[in-house]
Amino acid sequence: MVRETVPGEDVARVRSFNRTVTQRVGALQDDYLSRHRSLGACRLLWEVDAAPAPVDVRDLRARLGLDSGYVSRLLGSLRDDGLVELSADPDDQRVRVVRATDAGRTERRVLDRASDELAASLLAPLPPEDRSRLVDAMRTVERLLVRGLVRIEPADPRSAESLLALRAYFAELDARFEHGFDPGASLVAADDELTGDRGVLLVARLHDEVVAAGGVKTPPGEPALLKRMWVSDRTRGLGVGRMLLAALEDEARRRGAHVVRLDTNGTLTEAIAMYRACGYVEVDDFNGEPYADHWFAKDL
Repeated sequence: MVRETVPGEDVARVRSFNRTVTQRVGALQDDYLSRHRSLGACRLLWEVDAAPAPVDVRDLRARLGLDSGYVSRLLGSLRDDGLVELSADPDDQRVRVVRATDAGRTERRVLDRASDELAASLLAPLPPEDRSRLVDAMRTVERLLVRGLVRIEPADPRSAESLLALRAYFAELDARFEHGFDPGASLVAADDELTGDRGVLLVARLHDEVVAAGGVKTPPGEPALLKRMWVSDRTRGLGVGRMLLAALEDEARRRGAHVVRLDTNGTLTEAIAMYRACGYVEVDDFNGEPYADHWFAKDL
């Protein structure tokens, strides 16, 4: 993916923001929240205790985007303090898992109270209208920062992660359609229609988890056709659907298509609103899809 050059003044503003935030929340201190450990160690304990089951250390590293050696040192420190226990996964002895001890759970509750007090201290000095502005701005910053972590790339439609996304897509349609959804009665794109010259399947990942997927069929000399568009509930509202849609259009354009088309069902109101906002116009039925009652097209 080609990245646009970021203006220098924008870079300077981000760096200034980072300096202010890290100082204001105490991230520069080794004794974070007066708990005798760093912010990194506190966050790691929070992630471990928040999980409903022992956490795969590899998943923990991926979720937080931390170096393997650094995570090992932090976990070793927490283990030495009696806050976590490390062991081999019973199902795979090669995998290390970590869980919080009783002392770790108690410490996490102390951290939560101290974190609440810190958050309140950021807001308390401000008048109510400024508090609302700050909270709204924080919500926007968080949403956009998370969105910036999403990575979109091609995937094998037959891979385990692609099949998981496909099952989630079918399950959502089955739950939302008035009479359910039967893949066997639909014009679902076959795997071989989303490989090679015939098309491509793209997946969007956030912290190594697939959170969206979509395919585009690109038969030579014909309009491209979007299929299997799915976005996880976890990332709704982040703009991942628009990112994925733009990436699929880029693929269609790169493969020589001048028009891209899609079909959809009227119950999928969010998707329809997105398509219209992205320049799609409603057209006549072009494929007889039994579950569709809206058809759209867009010139590329």
